[in-house]
Amino acid sequence: MSGRHVDFSLLDDAQRAAVTAPPGPVCVLAGAGTGKTRTVTYRIAHLIAAGAHTPDEILAVTFTTRAAGEMRTRLRALGAHGVQARTFHSAALKQLGYFWPRSVGGEMWPVLDHKMRLVAAVAKRAGAGTDTPTLRDLASEIEWAKASLVAPEDYAARVAALHRDTPLDAATVQRVYQSYEQAKIDARQLDFDDLLLHICAILENDDDAARTFRARYRSFVVDEFQDVTPLQHRTLDAWLGGRDDVTVVGDANQTIYSFAGASPRYLLDFGARYRQATVVRLERDYRSTPQVVTLANRIIAGASGANTKLRLTLKAVLADGPEATFDEHADEPAEAEAVARRIRRLIDDGMSASSVAVLYRINAQSEGYEQALAAAGVPYTVRGGERFFARPEVRMAMTTLARLTGDGAADGDAPGEAAAGDALVPAVRAALEPVGLTAVPPAPGALRDRWDALSALVSVAEEVAAANATAGMTSFVAELRARADAQHAPAVDGVTLASLHAAKGLEWDAVFLVGLTDGTVPIQHADTPEAIEEERRLLYVGITRARRHLALSWALARNSGGRQTRRRSRFLTGVAPEPDRARTRARRAGRCRVCGGPLTTPAEIKTARCGNCPSNADPGLVDELKAWRKMRATEASVPAFVVFSDATLLAIAERRPADDAGLLAIPGIGRTKLDRFGADVLAIVARG
Repeated sequence: MSGRHVDFSLLDDAQRAAVTAPPGPVCVLAGAGTGKTRTVTYRIAHLIAAGAHTPDEILAVTFTTRAAGEMRTRLRALGAHGVQARTFHSAALKQLGYFWPRSVGGEMWPVLDHKMRLVAAVAKRAGAGTDTPTLRDLASEIEWAKASLVAPEDYAARVAALHRDTPLDAATVQRVYQSYEQAKIDARQLDFDDLLLHICAILENDDDAARTFRARYRSFVVDEFQDVTPLQHRTLDAWLGGRDDVTVVGDANQTIYSFAGASPRYLLDFGARYRQATVVRLERDYRSTPQVVTLANRIIAGASGANTKLRLTLKAVLADGPEATFDEHADEPAEAEAVARRIRRLIDDGMSASSVAVLYRINAQSEGYEQALAAAGVPYTVRGGERFFARPEVRMAMTTLARLTGDGAADGDAPGEAAAGDALVPAVRAALEPVGLTAVPPAPGALRDRWDALSALVSVAEEVAAANATAGMTSFVAELRARADAQHAPAVDGVTLASLHAAKGLEWDAVFLVGLTDGTVPIQHADTPEAIEEERRLLYVGITRARRHLALSWALARNSGGRQTRRRSRFLTGVAPEPDRARTRARRAGRCRVCGGPLTTPAEIKTARCGNCPSNADPGLVDELKAWRKMRATEASVPAFVVFSDATLLAIAERRPADDAGLLAIPGIGRTKLDRFGADVLAIVARG
């Protein structure tokens, strides 16, 4: 590509300055939505076009396989073929595969797919717990230690010096850590952190290997530099070998992985290490509306600590959008139902489900939203669940498509090659029909999940056809295999449910930030000023995922009818409007339809009857409603309360509504449930 012109017309002044900076140390401070991926890929393309480097001399490192896949796609579109774009671990694995036989000898040891079985074995011998939560905590602690370059024999002393909370007493964790490392050596196996440790050891101690590597790779690009660990930074230093042709990209406002050993100090100190470095600030936000950007700036403005040294203040470029909303709910089920109703309205108004996300602090919060969305008939996908390319229907689909390319066909016939250009996408759809891609999507459930996955494969075919008008089935299958190897999964058409950490690097038209109470955001165990500030940055990351619609909410109680003792997140003080407590109490109170007294609990409000007055519900009608609910729940493969809660059924039996308006007057019954269940319920009440 040397000599090919790179079009700078799509870049702003700051992006252009980063792209055209001469080879050498460059630090790009890139805020959320400021076009960092475009800037990085254009810089790589410019280095090649200007003749500074050939494509195979550049190694670009990202933190997720998806980000690496996106970078490769963009580089191909710019004509920069042959550039390596990988995660740290993927790059190290490839390098070890080459150098291990020469430097260590013999075949490279295999990499553990899952370390939990080995951790369980050594934990049992060390006298530690072997329940799943304990094993998960031990595995995470070992990962932290290795990422932080803490050797097994130094573990107890190091955590004492850091005042670090440990899952078990430090001496026990150290015994497990030491036994785990020895067990791997005895079994001649590696874990993922070993990949970095071993490539460092080879490049630091084997001069021939170092010369070979550094003759091949001469320029490096590292994304998300604010979240590199000491081990990753040591790996980068080993790659560089004293050279300085490195471009780093990061945002101190988005440092959110300190718990895993990551540190922003390498980003903060980059200018001091490389005195001649070019430093460029990207602050023009092209992703979000001014309303979202303003809220994000207000949240991060309250931060303190070292990270503020390079704080970026976003400047909105897009036109105005709707104001962010702040909603307080009586309890978590009410919050989930309200969010599901709003999402249902957005979809009914034309927004695609895949353009919406519900983000929470911990994964355990997803269950209530899964149930509420299912009850509202909204498809969803949980990020961080089963890997896309490991799903049975995806594996079956790829096998089916591979057969069409002549892979295994008799006489080398390749009938799928006829399906090139405009015919590729229809051919893929036709091939996937027998494995579940029906013309009309099924109702939410297992069949819909399968349909969504297959439909996502069609979207990849559309991308391939758009990028290359002559692409055929062989090219498409090759792209799928490359994505499977890199775990670069396509987007599935469903509302995304994800933790705030898992949402990093992603964006949606509408984002719902839920469960924003003290003890959750910030999390309860964040008990130091540094930990509290990381929680603030985590909320900032969540806010900046939204392009246009942003909703923040919290619940005062966990369970329906529970004591409302929670407080909204301290980060919202001075940002969210203060709730009108008197109006809230009055709205919730109402009056008992029997005695006229005040109603105070959610259950009383739902039945419009205070706890002192007896129920007038016919027990037979209640039983019939429960039997009907059980049948509908079984049909939909959901818990019974997702259809209607006990309190709602009791309210129906007591109020005996005669029409749709009567049903809608019962708290907990909205338009979605009326459409799905209203006719059945009214018929049962009429019979009763």
